Amino acid sequence: MTASIHYPDIPPLGDDFFAKLRALSPPTKKQLTARLDAGVLDWLKSQGNSYQTRINRILRAAMEGQASR
Repeated sequence: MTASIHYPDIPPLGDDFFAKLRALSPPTKKQLTARLDAGVLDWLKSQGNSYQTRINRILRAAMEGQASR
């Protein structure tokens, strides 16, 4: 079953909308060596692939939490 979208209810996007858009690029990443407790690393790896991305997200959340103080 395919749901249809009723397009007339969607307002058109004007030039002012597109003027405010800006291109986003991912932050530059740097390689480093870090020493973590074995238990911490085991836990991160047990959560699935991409544990390094998870470490980055955890650190970013901590950083952004500090910035708002």
